[in-house]
Amino acid sequence: MTESPSMADLYAVLERIADALERRSPASPMPTDLAVADAFVWHAVESTAEAIYKVNKVDMALLRGIERQSETLYENTLRFARGFPANNALLWGARGTGKSSLLKAVHAAVNETLDREGKPRVALVEIHREDIPSLPRLLKILAASGRPCLLFCDDLSFDGDDTSYKSLKAVLEGGIEGRPENVIFYATSNRRHLLSREMVENEQSTAIHASEAVEEKVSLSDRFGLWLGFHNLDQATYFDIILGYAKAHGLETNPEQLKRDAKEWCVTRGSRSGRVAWQFIQDVAGREGKRLEG
Repeated sequence: MTESPSMADLYAVLERIADALERRSPASPMPTDLAVADAFVWHAVESTAEAIYKVNKVDMALLRGIERQSETLYENTLRFARGFPANNALLWGARGTGKSSLLKAVHAAVNETLDREGKPRVALVEIHREDIPSLPRLLKILAASGRPCLLFCDDLSFDGDDTSYKSLKAVLEGGIEGRPENVIFYATSNRRHLLSREMVENEQSTAIHASEAVEEKVSLSDRFGLWLGFHNLDQATYFDIILGYAKAHGLETNPEQLKRDAKEWCVTRGSRSGRVAWQFIQDVAGREGKRLEG
């Protein structure tokens, strides 16, 4: 006859099971300290923000052709940093036209102003598009820090059956708690209304009233009180950007030759934009054997 296991044997088995489960469980996330840097990237799985000590940015003075957008976004961000009312912002438009570059440049410029005024600097916190559902968790961390935070999502858009845009609407303004006073949300997108045309058409075809689907679409963008449009450059502005980069980085190519080469470069790319201009300057610097930063 088989003997029944003793209580000591059962405890030993349970301890082994508990140890195995503990080893399989993910480690507890390290607490996020927003005082250690001025820029962070949110990692939703670990529920922590990684400090970024060197931000890839361009000086605001080198961002040509978007002066109105630059001034508007700078003033809005500075008001927020000083504790006054400010709007969430949507930077929309063609690819490579300086949306994310302007956002990072404004953050740096505002912090320089705050330093001169002796006021706390603003933290820049990036959340990836796929981590939007974790926004409530991130906002609790940012709110608890008390530090002014510029939260941004680059290349924000929604496709197909993605319903996370509805939670984004609630987080921005429509929820019970609302957006924390020390947080402002900026997004860049190639789409003015963030939802794809196919997604809107699908909503219209299934809605009892087609106008309700359109209203649902527009209401997401309406959560951003500030809309800034970005468009492809004319040739004169494109050349102005090229010459500005060349001067800032000490490139020695003759200006007229630089323009001719830049014109040929943009023709091969099929567009004129700040991104194309920077790629051209990288090519020129490489041929001259010079290093670039930014």
